Amino acid sequence: MSAEGHDHAHDHEHEHHHKETFITKYIFSIDHKMIAKQYLITGIIMGVIGISMSLLFRMQLAWPEESFKIFNVLLGDKFAPEGVMANDVYLALVTIHGTIMVFFVLTAGLSGTFSNLLIPLQIGARDMASGFMNMISYWLFFISAVIMLFSLFVESGPASSGWTIYPPLSALPQAIPGSGTGMTLWLVSMAIFIASSLMGSLNYIVTVINLRTKGMSMTRLPLTIWTFFVTAIIGVISFPVLLSAALLLIFDRSFGTSFFLSDIYIAGEVLHYQGGSPVLFEHLFWFLGHPEVYIVILPAMGLVSEIMATNSRKPIFGYRAMIMSVLAIAFLSTIVWGHHMFISGMNPFLGSVFTFTTLLIAIPSAVKAFNWITTLWKGNLQLNPAMLFSIGMVSTFITGGLTGIILGDSTLDINVHDTYFVIAHFHLVMGISALYGMFAGIYHWFPKMFGRMLNKNLGYVHFWITAVCAYGVFFPMHFIGLAGLPRRYYTNTNFPLFDDLQNVNVLITVFALVGGVFQLIFLYNFFSSIFYGKKAVQNPWRSTTLEWTTPVEHIHGNWPGEIPEVHRWAYDYSNPEHEDDFVPQTVPMKPGESVLHH
Repeated sequence: MSAEGHDHAHDHEHEHHHKETFITKYIFSIDHKMIAKQYLITGIIMGVIGISMSLLFRMQLAWPEESFKIFNVLLGDKFAPEGVMANDVYLALVTIHGTIMVFFVLTAGLSGTFSNLLIPLQIGARDMASGFMNMISYWLFFISAVIMLFSLFVESGPASSGWTIYPPLSALPQAIPGSGTGMTLWLVSMAIFIASSLMGSLNYIVTVINLRTKGMSMTRLPLTIWTFFVTAIIGVISFPVLLSAALLLIFDRSFGTSFFLSDIYIAGEVLHYQGGSPVLFEHLFWFLGHPEVYIVILPAMGLVSEIMATNSRKPIFGYRAMIMSVLAIAFLSTIVWGHHMFISGMNPFLGSVFTFTTLLIAIPSAVKAFNWITTLWKGNLQLNPAMLFSIGMVSTFITGGLTGIILGDSTLDINVHDTYFVIAHFHLVMGISALYGMFAGIYHWFPKMFGRMLNKNLGYVHFWITAVCAYGVFFPMHFIGLAGLPRRYYTNTNFPLFDDLQNVNVLITVFALVGGVFQLIFLYNFFSSIFYGKKAVQNPWRSTTLEWTTPVEHIHGNWPGEIPEVHRWAYDYSNPEHEDDFVPQTVPMKPGESVLHH
């Protein structure tokens, strides 16, 4: 180790003598491991709120006009008089549920937690490139989450123009009650969230490029790090576009501009806006909105790849093909946004271009799916909860992805656009798949985060009930979508055409309620294991990557003494030239040992 590196290690040893207070350790921490826990626990709390909202509006859809005491307790007399949900509140719940789940749970919960936890540990770094910037990034995320929740309590009600907040509904404060102060708070919250994401992403990129330990070449990185790295790059490219859309919308709402408004009439009154275009907003929104799907799913793919290799006791199949497919997905994700806009009056030729690029993205996605299946093939499978959630993620990714082929085709999409078919598709391919990836990551890296083990049996119960209920909710939605049932309607009883579908809505809601309630098992397991779980050993899964070489007790700087050197790639499992079925990356190559082809 160089003299400079030795001094650096010495500095870190010296740091440990400073007594940390509760505030510097748990609140304003610059240690990436603590920041990962902060992201995770905030994400779990937001997830509980987001899922609870979905259960409320599912009850409204299954039993419209019924009186529920819980509606009155949670929503109050104004929004649920005598326990019957008001129709504009239904839209608000759908809007905030979508926003919370997409941004605050799946984006921040996955990337924020696992990029923070694993990037320094798996590349052999003491910490992130900038610990201070990392702390600021979490606190901006926290502030934006608080503002989003605060918007639920404003007089006129929270934002209620869908999570896509299309103008003119979102641009005119007088349009509906949910277009007032709640909408402004939504935009402010998202602007702060985007600032947080950009700071985090830049930090991740710089850390991966500059702080890899000796011997850690890019082709020796675990796939987790590749996916976090590429996710951060997509975020830096696409999030600023949403920021511009949000800022221009704030201008339209508050300063009399008309970027997204033109020739508007409200209740017979002619408004003074002219020259803008709401379709411009759609372009700006979906230029982030589609890469966002991959910002959410790529980290889950990385976690699942790592867990599958570890629990199959086999090298990941097609390591370089996996990297190439991640890069291809990242590139293609930025040129497919128009498939959300096939019925916005788009030029048919342009529609065919977006159809082509959208169907093209199926190729790298299929490469990943086949490589996961081949990794499992003839492996010595350890079916622990993390592995089950990983396999579940491959299942939902494939089933959800198949319907994407229909929605990506401009002629087929017209028939099912804005129906429950779309909801079924994106919840399976992005929502449930990313949640499974997140659960898999929590079960696998919990010992690294908290030094204790989760209860395995509760993990099995959690997986099987969640898996059955997730398909129970979203599989029938494909059929009511094909039957033409539109999304975002607070009741379907006004249309005799859809009377026959009401029983299906009841079935979906029952599955949703059971699945939602059984998440309490996970919450109990998670929070009780932090304090009372079985003590973890240093490398409980017999894994090869660097994070399992650090001591169980956390220290700021990760390794006491020198940072380990890397001699081999991340997936040396069942290597016939070694006695053990796993060879850590830190083990030097034997004389004459052949490098595993990857």
